[in-house]
Amino acid sequence: MATLLISAPKALSARFSLLFLFGLLATAIPLAAGQTRPSYHLTPKEKWMNDPQRAFYLGGKYHLYYLWNSDWNTANPGAGGTEWYHVTSTNMVDWTDQGVAIRKYQPNPGNGKNLGDIETGSSVVDTANTAGFGENAVVALVTQMGDGIQQSSLFYSTDSGYSFTAADNNPAMPNPDPATKPAFRDPKIFRDDKAGRWVTALAEGNKIGFYTSANLRTWTYVSAFYPIDGGVDLGILECPDVYQIDLDGDATKRTWILAAGANGYRYGKTTGTVYWEGTWDGTHFTPKASFPRWMDEGPDFYATVSWENPNDKYGSRYAIGWMNNWEYAATLPYYGNFEGQQSLVREVKYRTINGTPTLVSVPVAGLAAKFASPVSVKGKSITTDPATASLPANLAGGAYVIHATVSKAGGDDGDEVRFRIKSDGKGHQTTVGYSFANKEAFLVRDSDGSASDALRPESKPAWDTMRTAKNPGGGNTVKLDIYVDWNSVEMFVNDGAGVLSALIYPNQGAEGIDVVTGSGKLTLDSFSYAGFAA
Repeated sequence: MATLLISAPKALSARFSLLFLFGLLATAIPLAAGQTRPSYHLTPKEKWMNDPQRAFYLGGKYHLYYLWNSDWNTANPGAGGTEWYHVTSTNMVDWTDQGVAIRKYQPNPGNGKNLGDIETGSSVVDTANTAGFGENAVVALVTQMGDGIQQSSLFYSTDSGYSFTAADNNPAMPNPDPATKPAFRDPKIFRDDKAGRWVTALAEGNKIGFYTSANLRTWTYVSAFYPIDGGVDLGILECPDVYQIDLDGDATKRTWILAAGANGYRYGKTTGTVYWEGTWDGTHFTPKASFPRWMDEGPDFYATVSWENPNDKYGSRYAIGWMNNWEYAATLPYYGNFEGQQSLVREVKYRTINGTPTLVSVPVAGLAAKFASPVSVKGKSITTDPATASLPANLAGGAYVIHATVSKAGGDDGDEVRFRIKSDGKGHQTTVGYSFANKEAFLVRDSDGSASDALRPESKPAWDTMRTAKNPGGGNTVKLDIYVDWNSVEMFVNDGAGVLSALIYPNQGAEGIDVVTGSGKLTLDSFSYAGFAA
C-alpha cells in the first residue's frame, strides 16, 4: 500500500484508508502562492524529496543521501519511483550537490532482472574490505521492490560514495516469505565490534528483525524485537537505527539505543521517531523499558537517521529527519518546482535529566555562523498585550532564529508564554510557546495560512492538532531556541531536552512576530533575534 504514495517504501498509519490514499493520488497538489525556498534547510533542487539516508564521514566530508523522485509531478504525485541523491558537506550546514548516486530501475548485472526503484537503506565504509570490493569501499544495502516484493540489494562504491555499482548476487537479502513479510525494508547496518561482524536491523511490520553477516553479502537471521507497551504492539515500524552512546559522556556508562519510525496514535501523536535504551548481546536487543521515548514530539520529524561524530565516537552523534508526515504529505501546498525538506542536522547526546536518561539534541554548532548579528532586549514583562515586551522594532523576516529565556518570577501570575510567528495581522499565524503549569512546550499551527486553508478535511486533524513536548527539567525558568525558516519551525527547549519540529505554510508576506502570555504576567529575562544572513 505504501509504495502507491510517491513510490516510497512507507507504511501509512492505521487510520489511513485505501480509499483516502487513492483519493490523494488522484488529486493535484495545490500551489502555495508566494512561498520562498527555505534558506537554511536541505531541499531538492527540483521534484520530490523524502527519507534521508545515514551519512558517513570520508575524505574530509560528510556524505549524505536522500530519496529523490525525478518523475514526481503535482498532477500525479504517485508517479515514478525514488533513487539515492548525493550531497556533501564539511560542516553539515552547507551542502554541495553531487547528483544521483544510485539510479532506479537498473538491471541487475548478475541476471539482468530489474528489482525496482531505490528506496531506504544504509551505507557503511568497509575499512577492512570484508566484502571484497576494496579497502574503504562504501557498501550500501537498500530496499528495492519489484513485482510488489520488498527485498534488499547490495551496491558498492570505490570512489568514496560518488557512484555505485550493483553487486551481482542481488537481492542480497531476499524476502524469505512475501506472503507473511510484506514489510521487509529499511535495512540499517551497524558494526558489532565485540562479535567481529556486521548486523542489519530490518523493519518487518510491527517488529525489527536482526541479521548478521561476516562479509556484508550474505545474511543470517538471528532475532526479532517486538516492542510491546501495555500488551499492545506499536503497529508499523520503519527506518530502524541502532548505535552505542555514552550516558553523560561517561565511557563506563556506554549503552545501546534502538530508534525507529513509529505511529504515535496510542500516545496522542502522529508518526515520529521513538527510541529505547537497552542491551545488545550479539544476537538480541533487550530494552530496559517497554514504553518508547520520543526524539522529537513535533509532527514532522520522521525517517530519522544518525551517524558517528568522527571526533567523539560515543560521546555524541549527529542526526537528521525528513520534515513531513504521511498523513498529509500528498496534499500539502507545493513551491512550484520542488517538494520536501530535511530538518536541521542536530548533535545528539544522552544526558541524565531529573534522574532519567534522555536523548537531547541541538542544531550543529556551525549553523550559528549563518545568522546576522542579533538584536535583543532583557528584563521585560510579558502580558496579553504584545507591546508590553518592548521587542526590538521591525522584527520581520522569512528565516531567522529567536533565543529567549522566560521566567515565572516572584509576583508573576501568568503560566503560558506564546511566541506568535509568521503573522499576517489578519488572524493567520503559527504559535509556539511554553506552559509552566504543564511543564511542556507547545505548537499550534491550525491557522498558519496556506496549509490550514488548503488541506483536505481528512488531513486536517493531523495538521491542526496542538503538539506538546514535556520539559523533564521543569522549574520556573525555561530557555527556548526557535529556528524559523520560510516554511518550518524547530523549537528546542532547555538545550534540547524537549523538541518540536513542524512544517508551516504562512501566507505571502506573513512575517509578524510578537510575544504574549495566555493570561497574567511573566518575565522575559532575555530575547534575541537574528536573521539568516549567509
